[in-house]
Amino acid sequence: MLRLIGSFTVWASLALAVYGMIAGIAGVRTRNAALSRSARAASYTIFALMTVSNLAMIAALVTHDFSVEYVSQVGSRATPLFFTVISLWSALEGSILFWGWVLAGYTAAALYFTRDRLGPMGAYANATMLGIGAFFYLLLVRPADPWGLVSPAPMDGPGPNPLLQNHPLMAIHPPFLYLGYVGMSVPFSFAIGALLSGRLDDTWVRASRKWTVFAWSMLSLAIMAGMWWSYEVLGWGGYWAWDPVENASFLPWLTATAFLHSVMVQERRDMLRVWNLSLVISTFLLTILGTFLTRSGVISSVHAFTEGTIGLYFLSFIAFVLIFSLALLAGRSSELRKHGHLDSLLSRETVFMVNNLLLTAFTFTVLLGTLFPLVAEAVRGVKVTVGAPFFNRMTVPIMVALLFLMGVGPMLPWRVANVEELKRKLLIPTLAMVLTLGTALVLGMRDFWGLLAFAFAAFALTGNVQEYVRGTAARRRAQGGGWLRAFGGLINANPRRYGGYFAHVGLIIAAIGITASTVFRAERQATLRVGESVTIEQYTVRFDGMRTQQEPQRFVVGAHVTVFVEGTAVGTMFPRLNFYNMSAEPVATPAVRTRPNADLYLTLLAFNEQDGSTATLSVIVEPLVGWIWVGGFMVTIGALFGIWPRRRATPAPAGARKRAAGVA
Repeated sequence: MLRLIGSFTVWASLALAVYGMIAGIAGVRTRNAALSRSARAASYTIFALMTVSNLAMIAALVTHDFSVEYVSQVGSRATPLFFTVISLWSALEGSILFWGWVLAGYTAAALYFTRDRLGPMGAYANATMLGIGAFFYLLLVRPADPWGLVSPAPMDGPGPNPLLQNHPLMAIHPPFLYLGYVGMSVPFSFAIGALLSGRLDDTWVRASRKWTVFAWSMLSLAIMAGMWWSYEVLGWGGYWAWDPVENASFLPWLTATAFLHSVMVQERRDMLRVWNLSLVISTFLLTILGTFLTRSGVISSVHAFTEGTIGLYFLSFIAFVLIFSLALLAGRSSELRKHGHLDSLLSRETVFMVNNLLLTAFTFTVLLGTLFPLVAEAVRGVKVTVGAPFFNRMTVPIMVALLFLMGVGPMLPWRVANVEELKRKLLIPTLAMVLTLGTALVLGMRDFWGLLAFAFAAFALTGNVQEYVRGTAARRRAQGGGWLRAFGGLINANPRRYGGYFAHVGLIIAAIGITASTVFRAERQATLRVGESVTIEQYTVRFDGMRTQQEPQRFVVGAHVTVFVEGTAVGTMFPRLNFYNMSAEPVATPAVRTRPNADLYLTLLAFNEQDGSTATLSVIVEPLVGWIWVGGFMVTIGALFGIWPRRRATPAPAGARKRAAGVA
């Protein structure tokens, strides 16, 4: 029954998406209100159907209905309930099913919150989202059908990928990634709606800004959770390896970041119209490209789910969207000509434009390094690897320059800056930069890019904090009251601006963590007998013996370790190897001791399988790595704060205003 319900709902969603798309366009072109209403009803109905379909799949997983093809692939009676539920997105078919539900939710939500306000542009935008939905529902009934019948049904299944059930962070990373990826379809649809309807003023920008910020926030959180998962699960002591799929999630984040800055230039100065439309279209295409890289099987990655025909569907869809979007842009080029102009190089819009150029260069660099091995293999038939040294060498200078711009931007006004006022604003951040640079040199730091990163981070951090202090002081002088009240009033008066500064501070803190954990990282490997120890930095690690335990879905072998700091025992750690039935190789699970100044990171590499008398350990000290996660969380909070609905002060009655003004 569950299989029939699930299969019916995805087929019905596909039919309704096609109907809604056609009816929506026909309704707006013929001004037929009944057709338009039916298109809107189709959007809401699809959301209900996809909700039922996802719930049916969860029920099939939990009840171990192995007659359902997807359950037979990822289900297992031994898998704990928590991992059974999240195995909904642990493989290709389930992840596409979940993706379809998120997309249906976004479509219904965007339609509801913009109802009756956007006219033909909104109708075209809804038709665009339904068209995107039709593509994903087509995948669900053809190459990624999760509801196939298995007969006779097996008594048990292999369970989800061991890497995906090795840490609870997998309950967080994929949903946020989908919220980020799929969310970018909303601003894309508004942009296409504007191009199709010919309404090319700022309406589509105002309609899509909050959706873009929300999707960008979710994508930021997803990237950070993915880095954390990699750090906590893969056992190599790092959080970013320039893996093709890591890059695939980073690319749309870069272009969306560029859009969030350049869209302010359009709002304030009526410039960059074509550029902003291009950025939104590029961001959406990069989310589809990322999905293709993850699920087509064309790359080798811990994230790659499958090999099959689904890649051809994605490539065809990407080609269609690219050609269709470019044709629309070309057709409207005469109406999108530049309106505003740049008054001075010393202005905020100049910083935003340079910021966009750097982010674009960043995007092309990462895209080139990610796709080059695929192109080389397709053209020359040889496997080529582009490793982390290429990405680090090419992108670190760009990241350092972006850090500097994060400090300069908030201090510059729109149009043209007053040089004397700018000097006053630059004084404290510049002193902080020089002081940081001098301190690092005195302490013996000689890494060139590391020195620049710390110096510009100090400059940017001080510059952004200074904006809070200056704004609060000015408000306190104007309205009186305490510092806290003035600070609250400042944030409430302009949450978008100060939320953005908070996101800047988060990025700067994350950059400090990345730089410190890269430059000052210390590592040793040692094979120890029971009772022996190894010392690194301030830590001494003593191997006390091996321990085993049987868990429902895996067998665990771990090393019992005592940690000393300056001769005093401060705790025990348990790096381990997890053995799963479906995997020939064990999955290493490191033990991490996190403190504000540094992480102690232990990985069990090998052990004496005869008597457990020796263990080979990797011991790593990672300074300030925990601040990366703190900074990432602050980025999300700052961005969401800028779009959080706030209560506006109710205007006083006219009579009261007159009495207050002494008129009545």
